[in-house]
Amino acid sequence: MNYRHSYHAGNFADVLKHAVLAQIITYLKRKDAAFRVIDTHAGIGVYNLSSVEAQKTGEWRDGIGRVIGAELSAELKEFLAPWLTAVETLNPEGGVSHYPGSPKIARLVMRKQDRLTAIELHPEDAQQLRSAFEGDYQTRVIELDGWLSLGAHLPPKEKRGLVLIDPPFEAEGEYDRMIDGLARATRRFPGGTYMLWHPIKADSPLAVFDKKLIALGRPNTLTVRLLARDNITAPGLNGSGLVIINPPFTLQAELKTILPELTRLLAQGTGAASDVRMLVGER
Repeated sequence: MNYRHSYHAGNFADVLKHAVLAQIITYLKRKDAAFRVIDTHAGIGVYNLSSVEAQKTGEWRDGIGRVIGAELSAELKEFLAPWLTAVETLNPEGGVSHYPGSPKIARLVMRKQDRLTAIELHPEDAQQLRSAFEGDYQTRVIELDGWLSLGAHLPPKEKRGLVLIDPPFEAEGEYDRMIDGLARATRRFPGGTYMLWHPIKADSPLAVFDKKLIALGRPNTLTVRLLARDNITAPGLNGSGLVIINPPFTLQAELKTILPELTRLLAQGTGAASDVRMLVGER
């Protein structure tokens, strides 16, 4: 599996991740006070779906490609609206030739008083990210290891916000880095909302990961998982998982309502399934 996101932009995993991201930011906007979004592994910001990389895999066709123009229930349509509006803003002529990554989606959903810190380690990607936000005074692009930002950039001066942790999983130990990083971050900024993404493959250590999340003991730890196909024998990326700390109070119920329909829409074979679970409740 090639972990450069240009190969995977707009796939079924992005649909879940970005729809939930946009919903959390929409919830934060209910209060007038400004907030900050910190994206620790931001990528390049915007992906051209006609590029060689995107065309080579064609994964977007089974992700955003299935959602655009689909007949959706009123509940799912409402849930996806903030994310789809961001996608449509980037494609004013219709269709989807360009797909926004997480920092671009965040920026398109935010208000004028809110701020975005987009962090990317790879020099070439960081330069493309700067180009995507050139002249945008509300966005700060930093070339840095995203894991370091969980200490250096928390808490934000706004004292409100969302931290998105979405590593490429190209190195061993990313699940443990998530646990360690989350422990450090929530000590510094306990009131923030955190959203962590992880892949689901046949060898993903999900049971061990869940035990470590429970042992961490952070109140309001929600897990969300969507399998596009069987995760026992199928190779490669079979599903997408989210861990959300301090989620909006309506999010769990909304996801339980819409996720079965979204799973059917994105299913790629037998074994497609979804799960929403509060691992650690309120104290």
